[in-house]
Amino acid sequence: MQEEVTQKVIALSVKTGKGAAKLTEQTLQKAIQKFLKQYQKSRTPHGKQTMRQLMRQNAGVSNIEITNGNIKAFESTAKKYNIDFSLKKVKGQQTRYLVFFKGRDTDVMTAAFQEFSAKKLNRDKKPSIRKALAAAKDKAKQLNEARDKVKKLDRGREI
Repeated sequence: MQEEVTQKVIALSVKTGKGAAKLTEQTLQKAIQKFLKQYQKSRTPHGKQTMRQLMRQNAGVSNIEITNGNIKAFESTAKKYNIDFSLKKVKGQQTRYLVFFKGRDTDVMTAAFQEFSAKKLNRDKKPSIRKALAAAKDKAKQLNEARDKVKKLDRGREI
């Protein structure tokens, strides 16, 4: 990663006025600032973004509705499929979210949602580790109590 970053080069040409024979620090600084400003405008954001950023990309927008508990899991799936999306909270009886995404990403979004829902269903089918751990603790506690009673009985007798 470090090698990739250090090996990138930018060529910047600055044309100064006729009267100025030298390139000053101020003109170079202004040229670099203009370049960076233009570079930031030209880069399109990816992944989670605001509605305004999504609308600026001039690709029709579609949406789907998800619940509050599924947001983080959906974000990881969307990141995996490189989907540009925006979340909007809808107030009501139950907190819901609308996921807006580009219209041309519909097929990718369908595949991502299928994977997301399959992952969610598999998670619900698996037994809870916390419940199994709590049951194992109770069983161990009962066995330990029984062992303590036997020790006390042996110590009470004289040989």
